[in-house]
Amino acid sequence: MFESVKTLIDEHKAVQEELSDPAVHADAGRAKRVNRRYAELSRIVGAYDAWVLATGDLEAAQEFANEDEAFAAEVPALEERVEETQEKLRRLLIPRDPDDGRDVIMEIKGGEGGAESALFAADLLRMYLQYAASRGWKTELLERTESDLGGYKDVQVAIKGSSSDPAQGVWASLKYEGGVHRVQRVPATESQGRIHTSTTGVLVFPEVDAPDEVEISPNDLKIDVFRSSGPGGQSVNTTDSAVRITHLPTGIVVSMQNEKSQLQNREAGMRVLRARILAKQQEELDAASSAARKSQIRGMDRSERIRTYNFPENRIADHRTGYKAYNLDQVMDGALDPIIQSCIAADEEERLAALGSED
Repeated sequence: MFESVKTLIDEHKAVQEELSDPAVHADAGRAKRVNRRYAELSRIVGAYDAWVLATGDLEAAQEFANEDEAFAAEVPALEERVEETQEKLRRLLIPRDPDDGRDVIMEIKGGEGGAESALFAADLLRMYLQYAASRGWKTELLERTESDLGGYKDVQVAIKGSSSDPAQGVWASLKYEGGVHRVQRVPATESQGRIHTSTTGVLVFPEVDAPDEVEISPNDLKIDVFRSSGPGGQSVNTTDSAVRITHLPTGIVVSMQNEKSQLQNREAGMRVLRARILAKQQEELDAASSAARKSQIRGMDRSERIRTYNFPENRIADHRTGYKAYNLDQVMDGALDPIIQSCIAADEEERLAALGSED
């Protein structure tokens, strides 16, 4: 393990020198990627230095333990400190998802349950916006299709972080949110107080750092324009400002009508299209990669139920990790950290087990 650390220390020095090159900062996308890698390596170097220091203190205490009882008394605590620093370093050496430092585009779609599903989609959007605000992230509503009762049939939001540390990246946390979210509650439309079960789908895509990172040939695009519409299909615009972009090689289709300008809708659509193509490319790489690089926690089929929100019992349950708590009201106000941390911990344990089996 520690031989690999020395290689990473050398890379840390090389990246530090690269950051002093003005040419790096002239390219915003490259500068972002280099800063991200530097932050990641800095965490490993810091953990390694802490382990070396703790190991040196333990060896010194053991050397003088027979001569001085004060040194002997310190040995147990120092042994524990060495174990702690070694475990922290070991976890930092787990191969990290290369997209962890990226921003994300999230799509929330109504599923089974009709109007109630659309209302819950709006609740989930609010939950994620509140969580993003608590992390100091910026959010931008890209597209929405409202339902008649005020919910969302479909809503897309971009979430942007501020840290160069991949461990604090938006994707590092929100990548676990993709899947089917099940809600159990009495709908606003229910007159007899019966509990209904509905589902809402969440898709999360890492956003590209720069437009040229994902090459898209204009010849591969089919672009249609049409008149935007509101809830119930009524026209809300007298010009053909809405845009539908089809990427012919992959069959990916993106529609945008949130902005009044056709150009703005096209730009927003291209952002989403690039993110979806990047996600598709990453899925193909994951399918061909070793078990150590895969994650069953976030690699489940998108149609699979990942979480249940039970309002009568104020209960939240994550079906992948076994996490359960009775603070659903707080979760809906954005208190997602404990749930996400349970996913991160399960993911790390899985990756460690895979690395151990490979070794």
